[in-house]
Amino acid sequence: MPTSIKNQLFWLAAFIAIVFDQITKYWVVQSLALGDSLAIWDGVFHFTYVVNTGAAFSLFSENGGWLRWLSLIVSLGLMLLAIIGPKMTRLEQIGFGCILGGALGNGLDRFASSAVVDFLDFRLINFPIFNLADVFINIGIACLFLAAMRQPPEQS
Repeated sequence: MPTSIKNQLFWLAAFIAIVFDQITKYWVVQSLALGDSLAIWDGVFHFTYVVNTGAAFSLFSENGGWLRWLSLIVSLGLMLLAIIGPKMTRLEQIGFGCILGGALGNGLDRFASSAVVDFLDFRLINFPIFNLADVFINIGIACLFLAAMRQPPEQS
């Protein structure tokens, strides 16, 4: 009798996030020199290869070595939640899975080279350069917010 994997969408979302993140970072590193930029829509959106030793918006960039351990702890915690925690709703599975994939994607970079590869450069709004791991983390947060909004309030 085949056993069903609990929280399947969690694992699928995490897998998709980490694969897309790592493939795009590999492409950037192989195709551009550090600091180079490729205009997709000139003045609006570019692929610009930079590295970030800190967290979001380069926070803690002077002393961000601990971020690799934070990524690892968050990743292990999310995996434990999916394995031994309760069955999650679909939105919760996708949300936590996207966060895991993003944390693992950036965590792998931090363990491999002490810096994260960033390349998505929205110049029209002068936004900090980021990567797909960051996108997946934000998608995950949005999914969890929606899941929380959809659940009925607990009765006391």
